[in-house]
Amino acid sequence: MSTEVLLTETFDHSAITTLRHAVASRAADAGLVGDRLEDFVVAVNELLTNAVRHGGGLGRVALWSADDAVVCEVSDTGAGLPEAVPEKAVRPAATQPGGWGLWLAEELTDTFQLITGDGGTTVRVSSRVSLRES
Repeated sequence: MSTEVLLTETFDHSAITTLRHAVASRAADAGLVGDRLEDFVVAVNELLTNAVRHGGGLGRVALWSADDAVVCEVSDTGAGLPEAVPEKAVRPAATQPGGWGLWLAEELTDTFQLITGDGGTTVRVSSRVSLRES
């Protein structure tokens, strides 16, 4: 398994825009293109925003390429999610102004893992660089 670290950084709200651009650039350099790249960047942006908004104001992001995928992990040290997380995120009501972040992140990426507890929340998403037929 070949792994290359593309980015690792602690962030707050003032760094989200810069990080979004860095994620886009580095994910593109690692081979994500077109709609898959755009979807991945939207998903990561939602995770960055959630970490700041709901996770105590600070977060940590790590981005790497592994084999045929780009992987991003966003962590915070907040109080964790207040209720049990469903196995698959439920789509919010169309009229709901918030609560779309985790659902979007799961919908827009190939893999989605969430771990939450009293010490914070970590979400890992990945998107395959190529979609070869099996």
